[in-house]
Amino acid sequence: MYLIDTNIFLEVLMSQDNSEKCKIFLEENYGNLYMSDFTLHSIGVILFRNKKFDLFESFATDVLPNINLLSLKKEKYNILPETHNICKLDFDDAYQYQIAREYELTIVTMDNDFKKLKKEINLLFL
Repeated sequence: MYLIDTNIFLEVLMSQDNSEKCKIFLEENYGNLYMSDFTLHSIGVILFRNKKFDLFESFATDVLPNINLLSLKKEKYNILPETHNICKLDFDDAYQYQIAREYELTIVTMDNDFKKLKKEINLLFL
């Protein structure tokens, strides 16, 4: 089961260089995909900032019903600063890391900041 990092969805939504590879991965793993609420909100912020309201609406209509949405439990927020200090991750990556640990998921990403955590958590780089 996979926690899809924000950059994977944005790659497809914004038709970037690796969009086809990301799209294929998402299609091939249908039913085993998870997204954090942070990812959903980040996608919304970026698409709204770029005035891509229709694209967000399509994403919410077509993709969200097929993805399991996860949130970090309230009592886990207090460990994010420690995660930052130990793993040297920004808030967004620390959040993803803790969600993946809590739910025992593999993070699927293109974010090189996670490379230093190969021994700590299951990772799949696209």
